[in-house]
Amino acid sequence: MNDLVYKQDTGAQSSRSGVGRKINFPEKPLVSRFVIGAFFVLCLSAPVHAGLLKPDVDYSNYQTPLLLQMVNRIKAKIAARLGEGENRRDRYFIVPFAYQNRGNSPDFSHSFISVVRVFADQKQPKYTPGLRRERYRNRNFEAFTISWLPHDFDKNPHLCVFDGAGSRVHPKLNQCRPVVGRSFNLPETLKLAVNEKVAVGMWGPYEIMKVAFDLGVKRKRLLDGGSIRYIADDRLYRKDRVAINCFHAMAGLEELYPNGGFLGTGWRMWGINGTARVLIEYTKAERNRGALLEPVDYKKDLYGFVYAPAANAPGVYNPFRNASAYHD
Repeated sequence: MNDLVYKQDTGAQSSRSGVGRKINFPEKPLVSRFVIGAFFVLCLSAPVHAGLLKPDVDYSNYQTPLLLQMVNRIKAKIAARLGEGENRRDRYFIVPFAYQNRGNSPDFSHSFISVVRVFADQKQPKYTPGLRRERYRNRNFEAFTISWLPHDFDKNPHLCVFDGAGSRVHPKLNQCRPVVGRSFNLPETLKLAVNEKVAVGMWGPYEIMKVAFDLGVKRKRLLDGGSIRYIADDRLYRKDRVAINCFHAMAGLEELYPNGGFLGTGWRMWGINGTARVLIEYTKAERNRGALLEPVDYKKDLYGFVYAPAANAPGVYNPFRNASAYHD
C-alpha cells in the first residue's frame, strides 16, 4: 500500500503549508452558532484535542518518515478489517486527515481525506477510470485523495484569507478573490505539513458503503474538471458554484456546498476541529446514515504525528491523546 501515497497523482511537492498568509483581523471575532459545513464554524463543545493528561509521545518510529508512518498505519488497519480469510467483495474505506500548528492558526491548518477501494479476491477488478491502481499482498486496490488548495500552492503559498476591515464578519468586505485550485495528492500534502513542522492527525481507516465511495469519486471529478476555483472564505462563492475551500471540498459530499453557521463564520474551527466536524456530519446527519459501516468516535479514534527536532525532545507540540513523533 506504499503505492497509495507514492504513485497517486503527479505534481511538484510543496515548500510551505497552510490555508493562507494574508489575514487581517481588525475587529473582534464574531462568536456564531454552530451548523455543520462551514470553513469557519463555531463549535459549542470543547475542542476535540482538548485534554490535560496525555501519554508520552511514541518515538519507536522516529527514524521513519511521516509518510511511511501513516502508510503503515493505514495498511495495518485495513488488513485487520479485511481479516485473514478470502475477501469475496469489494471493500471501501475513508481516511480523514488534518494538520495544524501550535497556535492552531488558520493559515497553518488544512483538512483532507483519502478514499480507498480494495477489490475482491480471485476476481478481475473493475477499475475506476482516472484512479491510481496498485497491488498490496496480492490484493488489488485503487485510491485517491481530496486535498483542495490553490493550484500553485507548493510554489506560491502566500494566500489571501481575510483582507479588509470587517472582512471576517461581512464577506462583501473581503477583498480576497478566488484562484485556480487543484487537489494535491497525499505525499504532496504531507510534504506541506513536514516543511512547517505541524501536528498531523488521522482518523480511521473507516469502512464505508459503495455509495459513499462513488460520491467521493464524483467530488474528485468535479474538482479535477476545472470549473470550481479555490478561495479560503467561500461564503460569497459556494452558492453559485464558483469557488470552494478545503473544508467544503471534503464535507457534505452529496451536496456541493453545505451551508455554514450564522454568517458562515466561527472560531477556531479549522485543522483538527474542522475535520472532526466533517466526521460528525458523516455520522450524525440523517442524509448520511448508513454510509459508514463501523462506529466512529471522533475523539478517541484520532491518532497524531507530532514533529520533534530530536528524539525525546522536550516541549513538543502534541494536541493528541496518542501520537508518534516524526522529524522528516
